[in-house]
Amino acid sequence: MTTPGDHGRTVPGCEVPGTSAIVEDMTEESIRNHIAVVGGGIAGLTAAYYAAKLGARVTLLEGAAGIGGKLQVSEIAGLPVDEGAEAMLARRPEGLELVRELGLGDRLIFPGTTSAAIWSRGALHDLPAGHVMGVPADLVALARSRVLSPAGLARVPLDLIRPETPRGEDVSVAGFLGARVGSEVVDRLVEPLLGGVYAGRGEELSFEATMPGLAAASRSRRSVIAAARAMREAAPAEAGPVFTTLTGGLGALPQALAEKFTELGGAVRTGAMVRELHRTPGGWRLSVGPTRHPEYLDADAVIVAVPAKPAQRLLKDEVPVAAAELGRIEYASMAIITLAYAGTAFPKWPRRSGYLVPAVEAGAVKAVTFSTTKWPNLAEGSPGTVVVRCSIGRHGDQHLLQRPDDELKAMAMTELARTSGVIELPIDARVTRWGGGLPQYMVGHLDRIARIRAAVAGRPGLAYDGLGIPACVATARVAAARVLEHLNGQGESKRADAPVSERRR
Repeated sequence: MTTPGDHGRTVPGCEVPGTSAIVEDMTEESIRNHIAVVGGGIAGLTAAYYAAKLGARVTLLEGAAGIGGKLQVSEIAGLPVDEGAEAMLARRPEGLELVRELGLGDRLIFPGTTSAAIWSRGALHDLPAGHVMGVPADLVALARSRVLSPAGLARVPLDLIRPETPRGEDVSVAGFLGARVGSEVVDRLVEPLLGGVYAGRGEELSFEATMPGLAAASRSRRSVIAAARAMREAAPAEAGPVFTTLTGGLGALPQALAEKFTELGGAVRTGAMVRELHRTPGGWRLSVGPTRHPEYLDADAVIVAVPAKPAQRLLKDEVPVAAAELGRIEYASMAIITLAYAGTAFPKWPRRSGYLVPAVEAGAVKAVTFSTTKWPNLAEGSPGTVVVRCSIGRHGDQHLLQRPDDELKAMAMTELARTSGVIELPIDARVTRWGGGLPQYMVGHLDRIARIRAAVAGRPGLAYDGLGIPACVATARVAAARVLEHLNGQGESKRADAPVSERRR
């Protein structure tokens, strides 16, 4: 990373082993397209990796001390347990393809069980079979689950005979599904499931953005139950496991990706906060580091792979319309409390993968995962130990998350005592806080993304329309390809016409 006229100087910070300093001279290496990637999470790392594979010279800039974003792993009770995301969808191919491309295919593992429950009206109930994100397709299975009250259950089949519900271009999840199958289905089934993905609230989240398959299917059907049934019938009979992870934790993926990236000649810079981004005659100039003593990096193109708020700051001068729209995207904060217990703490060994807690139950914990049951390989590392992950925090719960670690641990332990009869203290515990970690796909989100895309048209970058690892991987691959296509389409004439100080170096 260089300042004008100071070729070869590097920005202080950490580098992934194997990364060498960038030598600024007119060699074959230095005249390749230079792409700067802002953000060292899974999206930024993937974009950098694929851009390097396509032949670009790539510098990845991460403001934090390390890479990985929400994919982090550390030990608890001597076992490697993820601090953030613990699994990715196995039914979208992009994540699995990347893992295998990195040579990690032999480390893929699948859940021992995905049997989950809902805490509802004072007891744990199995999730009813035959549902689509909580919307029932099998009314007999719904009745057997006993999740709903008799009155709530009686309300559900009215969806089959009610007239069509007008909804325009978009509507909230609670607004549409509540009108179709009743508020209890929303409160006790749909919202807990959505809460595990978005940490959001049904009255705010977009039906079109958070449940796109069901939203599309229900456009051509009066009944949302009929739409759910059609989706279930169209699904492959042998679709395979829904989720997968890696032995040693999903948090091992970013480091493996960074190592492959650097093998391709890419440079990873941590502790390198990008503060400004400006267009130049020959490309882009990034201001990096302290405000008073910035370093500058010139690049032909930039991929922005950071959350909406920092992206807004970077784009406010060059793409103000996109920046304004990004500034309207809200985020939810959350905390994950990981507890390790001796197996004797549980009157009965946990047989489910976990359970969800509806917001209407007024509990602090919204979800519990029995990690050593869900991932049997984890239990093999310490037989007799039960590892539990408790998730706390929904959109708007900032006051709850401001409490000290010890209070959050106490909330999680109280939850397990209430639902699982845990009678001992944990042998180890960890609190991981993710401030502003989950974007909220509010009503109108898809239109907002369309406006952002239109505003940055002709200036390739990373779009804000993917949640989950496979979606981030897919979006990052597209961003890398579009950036190279854009640069290669410019030809040599523009490069030759640019001032010497701004030419590709």
